[in-house]
Amino acid sequence: MRKQLRRVALLALVGLGLGTTLVSAQQQPERKLGWTLSAQTYTFNRFTFFEAVDKTLSAGLHSVEAYPGQQLGGDMEGVMDYNMDAAKRKAILKALKKKGVKLCAFGVVNGNNEEEWTQIFEFAKAMGIKVINTEPNAELMPLIGRLANRYKIKVGIHNHPQPSHYWSPQVVLEAIAAANSEYVGACADIGHWVRSGLDPLESLKQYEGHLVSLHFKDLAEKSRNTHDVHWGTGVCNVEGIIAELKRQGFKGNISAEYEHNWEDNAGDVKQSAINFRNILTGR
Repeated sequence: MRKQLRRVALLALVGLGLGTTLVSAQQQPERKLGWTLSAQTYTFNRFTFFEAVDKTLSAGLHSVEAYPGQQLGGDMEGVMDYNMDAAKRKAILKALKKKGVKLCAFGVVNGNNEEEWTQIFEFAKAMGIKVINTEPNAELMPLIGRLANRYKIKVGIHNHPQPSHYWSPQVVLEAIAAANSEYVGACADIGHWVRSGLDPLESLKQYEGHLVSLHFKDLAEKSRNTHDVHWGTGVCNVEGIIAELKRQGFKGNISAEYEHNWEDNAGDVKQSAINFRNILTGR
């Protein structure tokens, strides 16, 4: 009798575990494609890093891309910085683990020389960061390529709008070629392409085989002085972008970067993630 009860209890636990896994898969369908849907904490730059983490969770996301310079908060002094000491790094990771949030990317960050770039890679290694997003001095690309090979950490060249040096996919591809590393590719900011007068879908196609991460947006109109809207309701062709990512077999991080309604945009990020997942699953 006791053996039968233990067997029933064991099966119930297994069933519960499978149920949890199924719910997780249903809530995060992007994971089946090897995508991680995160929040770029710059979205919440009016708040501390740990406030941004809580807002990320309230939006239904469980990973973040941190940016340099954000106040840490959460009883921690200082800012998010690749120069922080080992004790503070460990404290941040411990706090993130407790909240059930992963730090998967860091950017946009730059170094001026080999020493600084080595520190950036050391920071990424210590924090478990999978991709560093950057807009570096073009002359440093061979160095960045060598460090990426050594640390086996991906680097994404990010595009800000014109007149940024990296506004054009062609310029980004030239930088990637100069790095000469399988770990160095592009971080596609689809909203900034629109602000530069480019077609985001056609631009994304140029990155095939070189895409390592994205900063995801949707914009109200095709102009430089526009603002973010819920994904799928603007001009960035979110449905076409998702289809193209599938076609390319992309695997990696997609960071939500919602640069509007700054004081209260967690709900906007949540709705955008819902829209994204609905498009992904054909709902």
